Amino acid sequence: MQEDACNQALDENAPCDQARYDQPLYDQSGLERLAAELARTMRPGHAVLLSGPLGAGKTTFARALLRAACADAGMEVPSPSYTLVQSYTAPGMVLHHFDLWRLDGPDGLAELGWDDARAGVVIVEWPDRLGGLAPADALQVTFAPAGEMHRRVAILDGRQAVLP
Repeated sequence: MQEDACNQALDENAPCDQARYDQPLYDQSGLERLAAELARTMRPGHAVLLSGPLGAGKTTFARALLRAACADAGMEVPSPSYTLVQSYTAPGMVLHHFDLWRLDGPDGLAELGWDDARAGVVIVEWPDRLGGLAPADALQVTFAPAGEMHRRVAILDGRQAVLP
């Protein structure tokens, strides 16, 4: 089964075939559960690219993902909207949360330590600003409005998209 193969590949930090997973998010706790599942699969070298309109839940998801990865539900996770990048130490990895809203393109990424950050886990809001520096094997998480039954849906696309 492809799901088993991809989960095994993730456990071994190896690439697997692309996958897509649509997850309805009915409330904040659904978003936090999804973030916790994803945090369990993250390894150094992974990239998580968060897309969606303003207010779609990108920063909220990033906060939940960082708290889960660091195993600290009460951890302070400020938005990097002004600092552009915040770094966190988790067991076995360093995570870097980038908010590229204020950048026009990839030119400023070198100053932010993008190349060094790629050795850890990068979580990027507004990944369209990465241009050609967007990792080809990244997990793309797109938050989109959904029908009346739930507030939004998270569309996961990429090598980490198969979650248990």
